[in-house]
Amino acid sequence: MNFKAEDLFKKAVQLDASDIHLTCGESPVYRVDGALQVYKSFDTLTDSAMREIIFGLTTSEQKELLLINKEIDFSISSENVARFRVNAFFQKGTLAISLRRIPSKIPSLTDLSLPAILTDFCRLPQGLVLVTGPSGQGKSTTLAVMIDYINKTRAERIITIEDPIEYVFTNDKSIIEQREMHTDTLSWEVALRSSLRQDPNVLLVGEMRDPETIASAVTIAETGHLVFATLHTNSSAQAVDRIVDAFPEKQQNQIRVQLSMILEGVVSQRLIPMVSGGRTPACEVLLATPAVRNLIREGKTYQIDNIIATSSDFGMLTLERSLADLVIKGKVSVDEAKKHTPNPADLVRILSKNYAGV
Repeated sequence: MNFKAEDLFKKAVQLDASDIHLTCGESPVYRVDGALQVYKSFDTLTDSAMREIIFGLTTSEQKELLLINKEIDFSISSENVARFRVNAFFQKGTLAISLRRIPSKIPSLTDLSLPAILTDFCRLPQGLVLVTGPSGQGKSTTLAVMIDYINKTRAERIITIEDPIEYVFTNDKSIIEQREMHTDTLSWEVALRSSLRQDPNVLLVGEMRDPETIASAVTIAETGHLVFATLHTNSSAQAVDRIVDAFPEKQQNQIRVQLSMILEGVVSQRLIPMVSGGRTPACEVLLATPAVRNLIREGKTYQIDNIIATSSDFGMLTLERSLADLVIKGKVSVDEAKKHTPNPADLVRILSKNYAGV
């Protein structure tokens, strides 16, 4: 059978799959509602089929980078089907590829049932806002939603630096410039430094990966800009620790002080399978109140969870409270909610006061 990438893409849309995984010697695998499904209606993929698919998706420059570096990130738009974020790589000496489907339409905060407090982050004049969570938990979508909210409500100049570009924005009240790593720039650090000469109001950093990128993002936030970025951490407190720990010990006190002054909020999220099918986000929300800034400055991030738990009046939200709300609304089962919290006892305690099904 001759594989056509277009057929694989159409099946992803039909299944409402979030990801496609293609490996030599295996049938295509789709991730649907967080679970993997082998689609055996397609034959197993041969080495020649893999090369035909992958090299058919890459430019000549991307193909050369893949063969030299053994892996590459890029994005593609399949006409009339969908857009995908792509990672092509080698495994056991053969090519493989993972594709993340990106909705063609940017949803709204209401569409995704995200906490309303996120609109407050979008109205900030300056500072640092982080969206965290494990891989595949919707961080890029949440960032896109907030950037698009700014685009529709504020007249700003927005610059994004991504690897690769995922959601494509259309200018509304704002002007948006999207830069892709390896295509539009060759270095995170250089791109961030150059952005200060591009008259930005808002900057989106696809991911803060290393000390240089983090230091540049912090400097930009310090100089009066609003910066959004992602981190792969499981909680707000871990996000703070990850940033501080990225630096040598002699610099950590300085970065704590800087972070305590510029951090405005952290959203840590998970995508939870719903009873009716599909997935919905559960979020932990941290706001940088004076108490939180003091804990960051003093290196007492282990106390941040307690601040979140006792500060709901300020708009803060624990993951367990968010999960409990989803259970009470009938969107998520108790068992599913328990799977996605590191503190199931706290979840049960909240539910026992508000829900008879525990």
